[in-house]
Formats: sequence, structure tokens, C-alpha cells
Amino acid sequence: MLITVSVPSLLRDCTGGNVKFQLDALTLQEALNQLISSYPLLRVHLWTETGQVRKHVLLYYNDTNIAWLDDLNLTLQQGDQLIVFQAVSGG
Repeated sequence: MLITVSVPSLLRDCTGGNVKFQLDALTLQEALNQLISSYPLLRVHLWTETGQVRKHVLLYYNDTNIAWLDDLNLTLQQGDQLIVFQAVSGG
């Protein structure tokens, strides 16, 4: 199933200049695995060394933060979206 992935412009250097692209996966977990497989430079920006989503990163499946999901093996539907938000701070 093709889903649309959106990443912040700050991470486009990790995705070949793309801020919006498509992945083909059957489940949300498969899409997340494929995201890192297709764009390995994203790993360090999104996940810790222990495989946890970094505290300043929010990953949304459609309108739901994946941190709120009990199971990432959800079957994807045409038109689903995976959206990456990255908090930026400074002074």
C-alpha cells in the first residue's frame, strides 16, 4: 500500500532533498522499517541508540501520535500518511 511520508525541511538532506515522498508497505511497522532502510541517515535523527523515538521527535500516523498506539502492526490503507515532526529550539 502506498502511503505518503512528510518530513521537516531540516531533514531533507537525509532524504535526497525530498520533504514529501511515498513508501510502499502493508503495515505501519513495515513503513517505519522501510523509512530507515530507504533513508538510513534519518535513523540518528529520529531514534535513539536503543530504538526509542527521540524526545524531540513526534511521529504521526494520520492524526495519531504513534506513541499512543499499542501496536504498530496496523494495516495501512491507501491515502494514509506518516508525518515526522521535529521540535526545534534555540535562543
